[in-house]
Amino acid sequence: MNRKELLDLIEEGENIQCEFKRRFTTPEKIAKEMIAFANTKGGYILFGIDDDRTIVGVESEKSEAEMIKDAANNYCEPPVNYSLDFINLKGKEIVAITIPESDKKPHRMQDYLESFDITKAVVMIRVNDKSLRVSKEMVRIMRANANNLALKKYTIGPNEKMVFEYLGKKEKISVKELSNLVNISERRASRTLVKMVRANLLVIHTKDNGEEYFTAAV
Repeated sequence: MNRKELLDLIEEGENIQCEFKRRFTTPEKIAKEMIAFANTKGGYILFGIDDDRTIVGVESEKSEAEMIKDAANNYCEPPVNYSLDFINLKGKEIVAITIPESDKKPHRMQDYLESFDITKAVVMIRVNDKSLRVSKEMVRIMRANANNLALKKYTIGPNEKMVFEYLGKKEKISVKELSNLVNISERRASRTLVKMVRANLLVIHTKDNGEEYFTAAV
């Protein structure tokens, strides 16, 4: 990243692919941000920039570079790829992390488990200008997409028909709404909606507060 690219990012402000951080905090918090970008479209974390775009700079390049390396390699599973740039703006040092979209999704916070446990995994994504933990539904979809497990043959049953009828009236549906609608457990409702996404019948969305809902695929 060069100086002009950095200034352009600051001018655009925080968004789905850019996060400002006034200062370094802990490896855990840095790891969550890195995971969110890697699991979404990639992006940039700029340290030494306040939320209002004020350039405040950082204190120690070396210690911060070590913290970033620690976060990426030891707090992310699998480790997150990144590149690092140190750029001087107005006499103040800015640390810029560039994180590409990963081909090893979903990344999760290191939990030291031998295999992926969907009930315990902390998986983050970017939603607008926030990094949010996603639901089990989103994790299942991400894992299926990563393994090219789209459902090419999928039988539409009575529950699926009720989903489409509901969407014709309400435009969107949640796991809880489907559970109440057809009187099934939320676990079964979740699996039904996830399978419909994998069959390209529905699209999953995440709100700014982390809540998720489903709409018909266009």
